[in-house]
Amino acid sequence: MAYLFMLPAMILLVVFTFYPIVYGTFLSFFDYNMLRHTSGGELAPPRWVGLKNLIRVFKDPYFYIAMRNSLLYLLVVPAIQFISILVAILVNKKIKGVTWFRTAYYIPVITSIVVVGIAWKWLLGSDGILNFLLVKQLHLFSKAIPWLTNSNLAIFSVMFVTLWKGIGYYMILYLAGLQTIPPEYEEAARLDGASGWQVFSKITIPLLKPTIALCAIISCISALKVFGEIFVMTKGGPENGTLTMVYYIFNKAFTEFDMGYAAALSLVLAVAVAIISYVNVAFFKKGGLQYY
Repeated sequence: MAYLFMLPAMILLVVFTFYPIVYGTFLSFFDYNMLRHTSGGELAPPRWVGLKNLIRVFKDPYFYIAMRNSLLYLLVVPAIQFISILVAILVNKKIKGVTWFRTAYYIPVITSIVVVGIAWKWLLGSDGILNFLLVKQLHLFSKAIPWLTNSNLAIFSVMFVTLWKGIGYYMILYLAGLQTIPPEYEEAARLDGASGWQVFSKITIPLLKPTIALCAIISCISALKVFGEIFVMTKGGPENGTLTMVYYIFNKAFTEFDMGYAAALSLVLAVAVAIISYVNVAFFKKGGLQYY
């Protein structure tokens, strides 16, 4: 009976997760371009090339740009975790209107990334509201800041959007973790004269370690495979300043239709994600976290 209930989910996993992983790995060893046709006008079949696609990856200068930007995107992880913990502590208080605050913080999570991207692209534009306020109203700058048109600044602007959109998601996870901590611990610490910071650093954070580990791994994976914000806001520009691995893979697969090379890039990214996830697990396990 248990396997019968699991069957629908297992079918979806096999069709949309396991099969694509296996086939994508297999395809990375082939030269397969969907724009290439035979002399008879038919689509040319995949051609075995062995490790040539993987060798091509490590000779591709755009791969290193995309990987560098994807790794740089990991800077959003500690920021989003720290802010989410603070917000979770705030909305965990029994204060008037706290339900409204929880809802308000979570709304960006359920908002379409296309809507979010378009809105922030407008806000951060050269003639957008943010520049209007900073330049015209507050006179903090003499000219508009190129939030999305400067190759060095654009990726941090997109990272901010990811941060803004993701806070509510991790807030909910941390809120669930906070509510498993017995309130007696904080009460006892307060009676012993502990300050708010001491309660936070000596009680709250240590007892939140399992949740922090989970959120750190999830957010690292999400940062490495960021796509929606890049696609809507910058298209990988300017000057490849926001070209990330997933967007580069998307371009190779669905713009150039070079499926074999895109599969090889995906395989390299999957290995990078696995390594970083392992490092996360090892780090928290070394700190005495025994929950897996």
